[in-house]
Amino acid sequence: MINRKTSDGYFTISLEPEGRLTLPISVQQQLGLQPGDRLTLQVQNDGSLRLVSLREQLKQVRGILKSLAPERNLTDELIQDRREEAACE
Repeated sequence: MINRKTSDGYFTISLEPEGRLTLPISVQQQLGLQPGDRLTLQVQNDGSLRLVSLREQLKQVRGILKSLAPERNLTDELIQDRREEAACE
């Protein structure tokens, strides 16, 4: 399968018989995608497709949660809890 990038930044890709699409290597590299990474696919109202890596979605959720409680560091709290449990044993 040959993927071609147009002058305006779009890529032309083909749908394989099994229903697969192959992302061009340059796109994978730009997005930091690795083999086995999971993506979510959403069909937009205009018929376009939106792909988002689960890793990126997690970053966004972490940012939202952090903004809700910026003074809390859940990682530090978890470590402290584990230390207290270990001290009691």
